[in-house]
Amino acid sequence: MPGDKELRTILADTCSRLFTAQVTPQLQESAEKGTWSEALWRQVEENGLTLPQVPESRGGAGGSWSDAHVVLTTAGRHAVPLPIAETMMGGWLLAQSGLDVPMGPITLAPTSLHTRLTLIRNGKGWRLEGSAPRVPWGRQAEHVVVAAEDEGRPMIALIARGAASVEEDVNLALEPRDTLTWRGVPVVAASPGPSADRLWQLGALARAAQMAGGLEYLLAQSVKYVTERSQFGRTLASFQAIQHQLALLAGHTAAAGMAAQHAFATMDARGTASLGEAAFEVAVAKVRVGEAAGLGAALRISLTAPSASRTSTRSTSSRDVSGPGAPSSEGRATGRSSWGARSPRGAPRRSGPT
Repeated sequence: MPGDKELRTILADTCSRLFTAQVTPQLQESAEKGTWSEALWRQVEENGLTLPQVPESRGGAGGSWSDAHVVLTTAGRHAVPLPIAETMMGGWLLAQSGLDVPMGPITLAPTSLHTRLTLIRNGKGWRLEGSAPRVPWGRQAEHVVVAAEDEGRPMIALIARGAASVEEDVNLALEPRDTLTWRGVPVVAASPGPSADRLWQLGALARAAQMAGGLEYLLAQSVKYVTERSQFGRTLASFQAIQHQLALLAGHTAAAGMAAQHAFATMDARGTASLGEAAFEVAVAKVRVGEAAGLGAALRISLTAPSASRTSTRSTSSRDVSGPGAPSSEGRATGRSSWGARSPRGAPRRSGPT
């Protein structure tokens, strides 16, 4: 609908202005050292960017998955060092399970296919047992949304900050990926809900959008580099070989972006049961974006070598452990380690090639 498109344009402009102004190289470097940006989080939350697709009755903005796609893609383009994706998907899981969504940053667990968490009845309440490695932003999230089991029945539970023991770790982009351990701790709320494989599917969906945004930044910086730098009295962009590589990068970036956008649109089109119904589209998006991330990083390095070598880790760190070279296993798992494996930040550092 035209009205929806105009609203998403306004949303994209809002995100871009906020992240351009606030996500500076200094803020990113501070985040890499473990500093939590409370001021930026407050601004993001106050602008309604953390729960765009969550119903208003559960504390969200009452928007659509396409709105969520706009926010996540823009966050990926600007390498925002906050758990926006985790909060967004965790809030949606809580709402789908009939639970209220709290304010503040949220993360999710488990992130691994091999991790199982157990809920145990304790009178009228529940207690949680288990350990989850590689939890994004585990040390800083105010709540954890957990996919657990009660005698084989899938449950969604909300756990307050401080209930777990935390073993701190980071990923390749120096973002928190912590091991959280719960030993019979009480939960805030619990309800029957989607199984853990749906949580991993949400991870694949969110990371696909963020990585697509990172690729857009990668392309923009590559174009800027080759138009500003000269060799043999000509700009790099005037060489046919460079133009060919830019065209390849632009093609992969566009294809990845469309695959991610289509997955989110499918979530909108298929209603409340959309998560299971959109499994194929989510898998396609994650595989296509993962492939583009690897190819895009290689093309970026070839365009700007040797100066781009230090940025290649940040460009490729969004890929799953399985990597773009193994599409069949990645497709089957639908991004099985999407939340915990690597960074959503597909963009290099904002200082640009030097």
